[in-house]
Amino acid sequence: MALGWIWTGMVAVSVLCGCVTGKMEAVSAAALDGAAAAVELCVGMLGGMCLWMGVMELMERCSLAAGLASLFRPVLRRLLPRASRDEETLAAVSANVSANLLGLGNAATPLGIRAAQRMAQGCGGVADDELCRLVVLNTASIQLLPTTVASVRAACGSAAPMDILPAVWLSSVLSVTAGLLTARLLQAVWRD
Repeated sequence: MALGWIWTGMVAVSVLCGCVTGKMEAVSAAALDGAAAAVELCVGMLGGMCLWMGVMELMERCSLAAGLASLFRPVLRRLLPRASRDEETLAAVSANVSANLLGLGNAATPLGIRAAQRMAQGCGGVADDELCRLVVLNTASIQLLPTTVASVRAACGSAAPMDILPAVWLSSVLSVTAGLLTARLLQAVWRD
């Protein structure tokens, strides 16, 4: 809801400035150019996203995704001990982490929502520490293959869209580490 108000405000200010400065034609042209560029980017990304979603589907059918998810279960049991008591919740969290690892944020979102809904049962409407850690894991997510970013780079004409791998690996590990450490720190401070 707030984002809708922000966008509406930005559009209103742009139109107002265009009217006041007498450059309404430039504002209209910029709006149409931006819309055309957004459609062009979406169509350009479509091929890459379809490819990686197909790879994820193949991994699921070959049980590779389940195998990848099972590799994370020992770590997730330590990070989310209460959630690991319920096998279905742990399966959703593991699948969410696996999809994020492969850079498939669109596929990870429904799994993360399912895991969060299951973890929120019995919380009384207030997120507990484990649910907050799940949000950190889902938001920061370690990525081995940044498929969405690579698709955007390819759509924008990059000759080597995957040459960002080392930077992605380092930044994603650092962001997850910083997020989990901050969650632990805030958990300790909040209880005192």
